[in-house]
Amino acid sequence: MSAATTRSRTPRTPDRLCVEAVELARAAAEEAAFPGVVGAHVSAVAEGDRVVTHFFESKEPGYRGWRWAVTVTRASRAKNVTLDETVLLPGDDALLAPEWVPWSERLRPGDMGPGDLLPTDAEDLRLEPGWSGEDTPPPNSVVSTEMAELVEAEDADVTDRAVVPVRGSITSVAEELGMRRARVLSRYGLHSAADRWDEGFGAKTPMAQAAPASCVSCGFLVAIGGSLGQAFGVCANEFSPADGRLVSLSYGCGGHSEAAVMPTPMRPAPPVLDSMASDEFTLRPVAATDTGSVPVSASDLPAEDLGHS
Repeated sequence: MSAATTRSRTPRTPDRLCVEAVELARAAAEEAAFPGVVGAHVSAVAEGDRVVTHFFESKEPGYRGWRWAVTVTRASRAKNVTLDETVLLPGDDALLAPEWVPWSERLRPGDMGPGDLLPTDAEDLRLEPGWSGEDTPPPNSVVSTEMAELVEAEDADVTDRAVVPVRGSITSVAEELGMRRARVLSRYGLHSAADRWDEGFGAKTPMAQAAPASCVSCGFLVAIGGSLGQAFGVCANEFSPADGRLVSLSYGCGGHSEAAVMPTPMRPAPPVLDSMASDEFTLRPVAATDTGSVPVSASDLPAEDLGHS
């Protein structure tokens, strides 16, 4: 451990020759630092017998409140002061970097991109062992060893043991039921996922508070399997803010299928056509007389009035 970081709990009297070696300490600090970043001499602190640390201001950008610490010493009965070490140390008001946090704790939802791999801890509390295939069935079981050997002998020419589980085994049954996974969600993993989903699309959200009804009665809700299906479903309403998202059954929005059913528009009546009678339309102008209107023959009118010859 360096002399600059180990201090005695009892105050010591600084060595006079070591205290006077300010220029030696400054030269050592300027040699270790960039030119012009070593400031004024701040103090000299006794670290031990004939061991003194000189502190200088640091003018380097990004190191506000830091100080250059140069430790000097001399041997017993010697008059020559020698250099011990030079370090940059933070002061009381120094700007420090935050405490280091492992990457697994710094990762946040949405940080992963294409090609990124996120390994899970072997002791991850969200997971628990799934079906391993190591359990041995009882001798009288339909998937016993004898049954597996019989099926294997019959299907040896078509079964690839490196790829497909052996028929008649528990592993084969688990594969067919979709249970052949090394680890599955634990009870803690289920609860943490449910709490996380309910926070974004649950009953306490402003959208659900203003909704006319909940998702449990909505026709756009797609049911899911498993224990989570008792509390969640998938929204399939393209106009809903939760379209394609996992929503709580107590969630709701204004796009509920039964909240505001649009009335069926009235269809206009079909037109009525009278095909048994004819309507008379006057194609020629009529001339007014004292007794009424009498049609005028075409020969009595000039041709140009009709717009043709």
